[in-house]
Amino acid sequence: MYALADCNNFFASCERVFRPELNGKPVIVLSNNDGCAIARSNEAKALGIKMGDPYFKIKPIIEANHVAVFSSNFPLYGDMSRRVQEVLRMFSPAVEPYSIDESFLDLSGLEVADFQALAQEISRTCLRYTAIPLSVGIAPSKTLAKIASKLCKQYPRLEGGCYMYRPQDIEKVLRRFPVQDVWGIGRRSARRLADMGIRTAWDYTQLPETTVRKVFNLPGFRTWKELQGTPCIQFEDMLEPKQSICVSRSFSHDVRALDEFVEQITTFAGKAVEKLRAQGSFALEMAVFAMTNRFKENLPQSNEGRYVMFPEATQDYRTIVTTAAETARIIFHPELAYKKGGVVFTKMEQTHTPSLFDKPEDAEREARLSASIDHIKKSFGEESLLFGIQGDGKFHMAQDFKSPHYTTRWSDLPSVSVK
Repeated sequence: MYALADCNNFFASCERVFRPELNGKPVIVLSNNDGCAIARSNEAKALGIKMGDPYFKIKPIIEANHVAVFSSNFPLYGDMSRRVQEVLRMFSPAVEPYSIDESFLDLSGLEVADFQALAQEISRTCLRYTAIPLSVGIAPSKTLAKIASKLCKQYPRLEGGCYMYRPQDIEKVLRRFPVQDVWGIGRRSARRLADMGIRTAWDYTQLPETTVRKVFNLPGFRTWKELQGTPCIQFEDMLEPKQSICVSRSFSHDVRALDEFVEQITTFAGKAVEKLRAQGSFALEMAVFAMTNRFKENLPQSNEGRYVMFPEATQDYRTIVTTAAETARIIFHPELAYKKGGVVFTKMEQTHTPSLFDKPEDAEREARLSASIDHIKKSFGEESLLFGIQGDGKFHMAQDFKSPHYTTRWSDLPSVSVK
């Protein structure tokens, strides 16, 4: 058996943990630069606010209904996600994070008398320990477990847990479940299925195996088998290393000064190195790019990038940040107003063999320096140590509604007055 634990309206729920007076009231969280709604409480959804709605368009609804608005606070959400996963490991030693708000649990080999009771107990324990509401679906395959978790959100009487295993129950659910909402069915496959008259997940399971293999190849066949209750998607305790790493942001205002532009690009590079080192990879090639605001048609437009090959694979902070700074100076044009920039590691490797022509002592010194930077950042925060060229090391974004870093910054810890 597999379980899928899905945090309900996760970003909005994180904000409510420290603002309990907002329980039962509409809450939304905005994307970078306070652009669009990326999380909505059930009350906000009931008002007609849709995922991705631009803030300026829904502002009348927000003001008329006293909707609580928050800028995205990813350090807080990341820490709350870690806490949820710690709770999940109380129930299974094998936990596979799928996203910031979803994790699979492998329940194979566990002696469980009542899986329905277990699903509800996981949900209750998470709420008690973290104050984050959780929907837990348990089923014979990962795909069915995801569907079961969605049922928890539709039917409050399930009390946060759904065990779906009897063939007649699975058939009943799949007959009503839209095929385009099935995990693993992409947009292209959904369009093709619609052309074939396939509307529900049950319709998909009734296709002949030869048709599924021919039209949808191996991924589609795995989903087809999973919907029938046969596990085909491997459980991974560790996520596969990413094949590329990108850090990019839109700027809160048009950037016209070279120094400010370099500060932002090198800040992106520093964040990218953190991700690179976290998965133990080495960068072979890096791209630095920047673009103007395409919506300001009256201004000169540009979308420029440049690739840089490192002399040898590296994960050193100083090497990568200084290279990013040099590249940023090359692509910068003083007559342009930049709206977005970024850094991408386009080629990476997991192992690294030093060049015969390099001095071992230099490589060892850079390795020690980078390791020390990692240690300081982990101990005192990401912005505790920066290269001078990075300025304040902050992404300059519009965040007019940002909540405090309640769990990740000492100065933002909640205070309690006892009388």
